Amino acid sequence: MALAIFDLDNTLIAGDSDHAWGEFLVEEQLVDPTVVAQANDRFLKQYQAGSLDIDEYLNFALSFLANKTPAQLAPLHNQFMSQKIAPMMLEKAQALIEKHRQQGDRLLVITATNRFVTEPIVKQLGIDDLIACEVEIKDGVYTGKPTGVPSFQHGKVTRLTQWLADEHESLAGAWFYSDSHNDLPLLSKVDNPVAVNPDSTLLDKAQQEGWAVLDLRDDQ
Repeated sequence: MALAIFDLDNTLIAGDSDHAWGEFLVEEQLVDPTVVAQANDRFLKQYQAGSLDIDEYLNFALSFLANKTPAQLAPLHNQFMSQKIAPMMLEKAQALIEKHRQQGDRLLVITATNRFVTEPIVKQLGIDDLIACEVEIKDGVYTGKPTGVPSFQHGKVTRLTQWLADEHESLAGAWFYSDSHNDLPLLSKVDNPVAVNPDSTLLDKAQQEGWAVLDLRDDQ
């Protein structure tokens, strides 16, 4: 049994859930539409360029959650799942997950998107284990602030290393599927790195290294 590790956004789903959450808040008129839409797009471009300040971004992305409880936000997230995430689901991604499950592999999603946004998506995909950017909760209420090491770029390696120790797992024979050059630090650590519908930087690296390249969107 090996670990099958998956990035989430633009890997297992056909879009960026973090960006989609920001769009959803704008469309539902729950935030200042001009300020949030512009910042949302700016941060996405920085992520794609590999220049994202993850701390700055998390403080922006999590600010809406401040002073709200998980129970208060659950109906809103359900609406988000229906309107934004359902159209992003990929049959080939689900088939890939099932292939690894049938092989007896342990399934893990590791994402730079925060746990509030991603945990329900990962559960819907049928995966129990998740490493995500953590959201601070005090007295049962979201503070709107991040906590812990962000699972972004080298932070994914840091968080995964701690998870492996806690779970008594290893990376022997592990797979990691990702679309983004931001995940090169972790892709370089596993025995079976796979570039999934990769950005141009990751595609170049995958071709240089002889890594597998996979298309989960073709013929959807």
